[in-house]
Amino acid sequence: MDTEAQLFKALSEPVRLRIMALLSRGERCVCDLMAVLDMPQSTVSRHLAYLKNAGLINGQRQGAWMFYRLAEPETELHAGLISLINACFPELSQSKKDLATLALHESTQGHRGC
Repeated sequence: MDTEAQLFKALSEPVRLRIMALLSRGERCVCDLMAVLDMPQSTVSRHLAYLKNAGLINGQRQGAWMFYRLAEPETELHAGLISLINACFPELSQSKKDLATLALHESTQGHRGC
């Protein structure tokens, strides 16, 4: 039960739910997440570390930048949570705002133009 509890605990923070919703749309650089969440790098990185430690996301360094994506589900519960996020979160008002902010950020910075 510890692994399952860790998944739910990782998703218990609104900021981490927003990150998961953004990553459900594809891999993102930390700078993209900072721009959308309007938070400093240290705060975003702390939330990313929590999600990574729970096994929900993976990170990959590309030059000076870290890119994050959803991890492949390892259990049925993990798969179900990802499916729920993919199906329901795009309809939430905060997710719509975040996706609009991301689109604006990408149009002004260029994708992966951190």
